[in-house]
Amino acid sequence: MSYLSPEFALAFTAFLLLYWGLQRWVQPQKWLLLAASYLFYGLLDWRFALILFLYSGVVMLCVQGMARSQTYRRHWTAGGIAASVVNLAVFKYYDFFRDQMQTLMDGLHLGWVLPPLDILMPVGISFYTFQAIAYLVSVAKGKYVPAKPLDTLLYLSFFPSLLAGPICRPEGLLKQLQSTETRHVREADLALVLLISALTKKIWLASWLADAWVTPLFANPDAYHGLELLLGMYAYALQIYFDFSGYTELVIALALLLGYQLPQNFNQPYLATSLRDFWRRWHITLSSWIRDFVYIPLGGSRAGWGRTQLNLFSAMVISGLWHGASIKYLFWGALHGGGMVVQNAWDELQRRRATPWHMPEWLAMVITFHFVCIAWVYFRADSAWDATHYLASLGHFSPRLQLNVLGGFAFVAACFVFWRYSSRLRDRLLAGLRRLPWYIKPLPLAGLVQGIIMLAPSGVPAFIYYQY
Repeated sequence: MSYLSPEFALAFTAFLLLYWGLQRWVQPQKWLLLAASYLFYGLLDWRFALILFLYSGVVMLCVQGMARSQTYRRHWTAGGIAASVVNLAVFKYYDFFRDQMQTLMDGLHLGWVLPPLDILMPVGISFYTFQAIAYLVSVAKGKYVPAKPLDTLLYLSFFPSLLAGPICRPEGLLKQLQSTETRHVREADLALVLLISALTKKIWLASWLADAWVTPLFANPDAYHGLELLLGMYAYALQIYFDFSGYTELVIALALLLGYQLPQNFNQPYLATSLRDFWRRWHITLSSWIRDFVYIPLGGSRAGWGRTQLNLFSAMVISGLWHGASIKYLFWGALHGGGMVVQNAWDELQRRRATPWHMPEWLAMVITFHFVCIAWVYFRADSAWDATHYLASLGHFSPRLQLNVLGGFAFVAACFVFWRYSSRLRDRLLAGLRRLPWYIKPLPLAGLVQGIIMLAPSGVPAFIYYQY
């Protein structure tokens, strides 16, 4: 059941009535939320729910082991992290590494055959695994005490964030779940604004960009002019932003209506003036997780400039591999890692100069955006070879244009203008909504939703990040 389907809207509305009917009883309310989370996940595939439940049991066992034995705390921590990595590796990466190892063994004429396995990857496994690792490490470092089983199960299965994040930390979501205070709807007006923004981004803009530009251009780049392909590259950058940020706004709104606050995941990433700045703005919860649990454990910036760059590059390659078991994702991660190393080298060179040259902000933004767009081609294409072919085809010119290039460039420019002032516009919209009586609010909101549906392509679109 998709978050965007009418069936989910009806089911969630009915659930809210029952959920807030238990407002005075904190524990029953949480049990109801847990049951709803597992039911929602199980409707996708009952095996997904079973795998999550068994994995959650392993996490709770390891956490209790840490609490009971200081002597073996490291062993329990290592065991929990190992179980998490193995769980993720088996379901997400077995076929990829099997293919690579089989090719190597065939090249060495060893005659060994690794058995292929028909493994169904649970949706959202990366996200709840990363949350579990954050919890294990927090308890191991003494920053967090083991939570009760109900709270731990809810922390790993909380349905608004289960399928594609944001990646929550114990000090955020789990702390809220452990609270014994009576829960209330958090910022209902903000939740409504986020819902409208999410529907606009995903149902209308992301779907329109996919149908009008991205899908046809990436399917057959040889049939199009170089300018059309350039706009196709821009279009995918916009599509994946509208898709993923729209999803995040939707689930943050759902969580607010349930009385919980999820972390921010996007902050106008295409206004970034460097790759470092971009990763502080894009998929913020993943970026901070990679920093804390990959980059810093590798050594971070503690072992000199050269080792720092190696650690940074390795962390970005791992980030690429996290997105999928494919060479194209390794290329994507390596591009970002290499770009950040080059940027750091440039900054170091400027630091040593007597009169450093500072790039104008607009130029830095243009360069960063185009670098990110080029890397997105590897993310979107079917293979690394197809991505390279697409980029090479940018130099192809013909006298005929099949798509509205002028309109496409105008739309991209309008997006940048809007992003410059979006925070101010949202604040004004929120202030206006708060001044309206509660019984008036449904009317303009219903009109906006109807307008979005009329402008959007038909059908219920899937979210891109469900596959990661």
